[in-house]
Amino acid sequence: MIEPDKNCSKCKRLKKFRDINIKKYPSWFNGAVPSIINKNSEILIVGLAPGLNGANKTGRPFTGDYAGLTLFHTLKKNGLLKGYYKEDGNDNLTLKNCSITNAVRCVPPKNLPKSDEIKNCENFLKSTISYHKNLKVIVALGLISHKSIIATFNLKQKDFKFGHSNKYNLSEKIKLLDSYHCSRYNINTKRLSQKMFDEIFIETKKILLN
Repeated sequence: MIEPDKNCSKCKRLKKFRDINIKKYPSWFNGAVPSIINKNSEILIVGLAPGLNGANKTGRPFTGDYAGLTLFHTLKKNGLLKGYYKEDGNDNLTLKNCSITNAVRCVPPKNLPKSDEIKNCENFLKSTISYHKNLKVIVALGLISHKSIIATFNLKQKDFKFGHSNKYNLSEKIKLLDSYHCSRYNINTKRLSQKMFDEIFIETKKILLN
């Protein structure tokens, strides 16, 4: 599986932003964040990008920010995580039958990657998907993740519109399931409720049974 080097410099703007944060927060991870991988997983969750005060600080996807609290709580509630989660990453969390990655591996300013930066990371996402030989469901958290997944399968974006709980066949054995991102903004504005998010993983487990 191809993962970016921690000090990846494919995106000049993201590299410059990382360098600024290295000076401001020298004890933080400040690099391309590696995925949480179990190669035998049937489920792959794809987020947007590391949060500045989350994964960029801790070096683990969704660890240290509000989205992580929501995601890991939901995974445990739905039997896809064992152990406990702590925001600093010093925990004994273990994923069950799922892996987690991001469409963009380095923290972007204002959490908004540009199109060329998303494109630069597609090869890493494609490699992560291919590495999971038992993969049956990819859960896309948000529009950018959705579009990145469609691109890695060389499919036409117009045929795969993003929408919460939308479901598509990516190949004969892999389905895509869309969800609004579990960000603080989406939760606070009630665009995404806990019930809606739970239903995504209930549906994910149903797909595995078919």
